[in-house]
Amino acid sequence: MPPKVELRDISKTFSGDGEPIPVLTEISLSVDAGEFLTIIGPSGSGKSTLFNLIVGLTEPDSGEISIDGEKYDRRADKVAYMPQRDLLMPWKTILENVIIPLQLKGIPDDQARQRATALLPLFGLEGFASALPFNLSGGMRQRAAFLRTILMQREILLLDEPFGALDALTRRELQDWLLDLWRRFQQTVVFITHDVEEALYLGDRVIVLGPRPGKIVHTLNVALPRPRRQGMIALPDFGRQVTELLDALGVAI
Repeated sequence: MPPKVELRDISKTFSGDGEPIPVLTEISLSVDAGEFLTIIGPSGSGKSTLFNLIVGLTEPDSGEISIDGEKYDRRADKVAYMPQRDLLMPWKTILENVIIPLQLKGIPDDQARQRATALLPLFGLEGFASALPFNLSGGMRQRAAFLRTILMQREILLLDEPFGALDALTRRELQDWLLDLWRRFQQTVVFITHDVEEALYLGDRVIVLGPRPGKIVHTLNVALPRPRRQGMIALPDFGRQVTELLDALGVAI
């Protein structure tokens, strides 16, 4: 089987004030079907640009991107992308927000509502179908945004720091919730985070990007059993791998 996602020698440069700004250079990586890959790196290392390239919002200056071994002109049809902010429409109810991908597919509203309503309990949103986004906590808004992403019915999920704005306790709760959903739906996940412990706790592998122009400076195959539980962060093996990732980032400890 070919990789679910493969990038070969990807480079990208933008222009700022008439000067070229190299953002990514010679990025080569592959993600297997069903894998949970996490990506960390300093601000400006090109993590979000990498997602924009995969989904096809922009194209690389050089290199190739393939999905299931094929090159597609419309990669957005193959990938679901959840950005950092939930982007829920404030004037729509939670149910109206999450069914948007189904409506875009031409599914009748009654069927779309029925399909989404059946999933609300799984996403911790039972009883909130008629609520407006401002009535929900940050964690619940992220659950709604994730349900909307799941309803896009893509085999590949790109999650760009979805828990970055949440408090520590809510973040840990949603990490475990996300892993449970990943096991249930068996999708391929690529997850960007600034949090080294989060990257290690969630991932099968962790990719470390160096400072701009971003390039892969380290890859860690995570040596932790699944299912993961929060108590693992106190294990010596967890601490050893955190240190390895911090060393790759050049962080003094």
